Amino acid sequence: MDEKKLAIIATKGTLDWAYPPLILASTAAALGYQTEIFFTFYGLQILRKDLSHLRVSPLGNPAMPMPIPMPNLVQMLPGMEAMATMMMKNKMKAKGVASLEDLRELCIEADVRMIACQMTVDLFEFDKREFIENVEFGGAAMFFEFAGESDICLYI
Repeated sequence: MDEKKLAIIATKGTLDWAYPPLILASTAAALGYQTEIFFTFYGLQILRKDLSHLRVSPLGNPAMPMPIPMPNLVQMLPGMEAMATMMMKNKMKAKGVASLEDLRELCIEADVRMIACQMTVDLFEFDKREFIENVEFGGAAMFFEFAGESDICLYI
C-alpha cells in the first residue's frame, strides 16, 4: 500500500492559528503520512526563528472563550490583545499544551516538508535569515506537485 499524503496550506500567523497546521502535520507524520506544509502570506510567521511576536486577537473572534463576556468595543481598547495573548499562553501552559517551538521541532524531526512561499517572502521583503533552518523556498507550483497527489489537502 502506498504511503498516505497530507498537504496543508498555512495562511494565518497568529498564536492561535499557528497551532492547527503544526499539530495536524506532526500527528499525520507520526501516523505515517508523508506530510507537507505550504506557508504563505501571514502563515510565514510560523517559520520565523523568533515566535515571541505571535499574538491572539480577541477582536473579531467571537468563539474565543473569555472569563466574562466582552463587547467588541472593549476588545478594541489598548492592551486587550496583550491580555488575550497572555491568557492563552497561561492556559496552554497550565493544560500542558506543547509550545509552538516544540511542535515545529517535532515536524522537523518527523520529516515534514515545510515550504515558505517565495512570492510572499519577496512581497513582504523578508530576509531569509529570519527563518528557521529546514525550510525550503518555492512557489505554488512546487506545492501543487505534492498536493495534487495528496490524499488530504487542508487550508488553514
